[in-house]
Amino acid sequence: MNNKSLSSREIIAIGLMLFALFFGAGNMIFPPYLGQESGVNMGKAIIGFLITGVGLPLLGVISIAKAGDLRTLAGRVHPLFGAAFTLLLYLAIGPLFGIPRTGTVAYEIGITPFLPDTVPKYGMALLFYTIIFFTVTAWLSMNPSKLVDRIGKLFTPILLAILAILAVKSIITPLGEPMAPKGAYAETPFFKGFIEGYLTMDAIAALVFGIVVIGSIKERGISSSKQIAKICIYSGLIAAAALMLVYLSLAYIGASGEESIGFQDNGGALLSAAASRLFGSFGAVILGLAITFACLTTSIGLVSSCAQYFSKVVPSISYRSFVLILSLFSMMIANIGLTQLISVSLPMLTMIYPPAIVLVLLSFLHHAFGGSRAVYAGALIPAGLISTIDAIKAAGADTRIFSDMLGFLPLYSEGLGWVIPAVAGGLLGLLIAGRGKKTAK
Repeated sequence: MNNKSLSSREIIAIGLMLFALFFGAGNMIFPPYLGQESGVNMGKAIIGFLITGVGLPLLGVISIAKAGDLRTLAGRVHPLFGAAFTLLLYLAIGPLFGIPRTGTVAYEIGITPFLPDTVPKYGMALLFYTIIFFTVTAWLSMNPSKLVDRIGKLFTPILLAILAILAVKSIITPLGEPMAPKGAYAETPFFKGFIEGYLTMDAIAALVFGIVVIGSIKERGISSSKQIAKICIYSGLIAAAALMLVYLSLAYIGASGEESIGFQDNGGALLSAAASRLFGSFGAVILGLAITFACLTTSIGLVSSCAQYFSKVVPSISYRSFVLILSLFSMMIANIGLTQLISVSLPMLTMIYPPAIVLVLLSFLHHAFGGSRAVYAGALIPAGLISTIDAIKAAGADTRIFSDMLGFLPLYSEGLGWVIPAVAGGLLGLLIAGRGKKTAK
């Protein structure tokens, strides 16, 4: 029996590493944009955002720590579902959307403010930058065992210090007063914020990064499953606390900024304009470096995690080969631009998120209902069907026929119509499982 434990300093380093893995593309651009859109309703909107952007990722890390890995967790529904859902999630969080977005956000905030007006925003400049960005990503991803030392102990403290300077400056010398809320933020700010938390991708990223944390803990000589789970929880709490503070600061900057910097069409442009307003050209340089490090650490974590997964699925291709393949593919996808990439990713995220949420929440009730597959399937099937319809709607297709059929569901208009059917399906599965036991007797 191994009773070894880690020191507080080591746990903090792992927690900061986890924060840095989470804190990349979406974490920088969505909170300030939420603040701009919600205006005076920022408080209600950010609460909803924090639930999906901080609370769910924390639960995801804990659920993976308890289950061991994502495929085992998803396989509780059915082995085929476990394989298919794991593959879909890794593709979404990896080469299709998550990894490319790190490069486009770093470019949007760190480079475009310095481009001459004669240079097109998207074109050769973006291509040249993404080649460098993903070359560095591939190089640093080749040795995943050094992630804690490189990220948790070096990059993250610097990043947090820079963000703290930006936040304090925005409070001491406010950019302006919050404006009137726009769109759905005027009617249902909480639910709109809740949905926007999907876009950080952190709840599903947690199902990937959980393995990185577990690996980092095991490399330090911890083998007890209880100790690993305990350290994962502590590390997750540290990461969640840091994320919450940063999100609140960035949302405040967005909410107070429109009066002085004008309306911006995405969070990257908004944050860049706000930094320039607060610190001049020096602020843009510092922010650009901070964003580059933030996006780079997330990119490294995603490439490393996905390469480990795909090298197990296809053993004939090595981990290092997958690092190169993923980096090259992500570089090409990144060149469609940030705004377009966000619009393309929304439907897939809308489809994946509800089943992922249900899966994570059920993992905490696993022993209460005896791990019955009927409960997992009963909850996930309706959640998956409704989220697929929502994804089709998010893609711009005509879904009026479904709206007429499902409009009676509570919270359907807010994009949360899957909640009640998932609960009802889970209870039905519990009833079926109970009857099956009685019949067996």
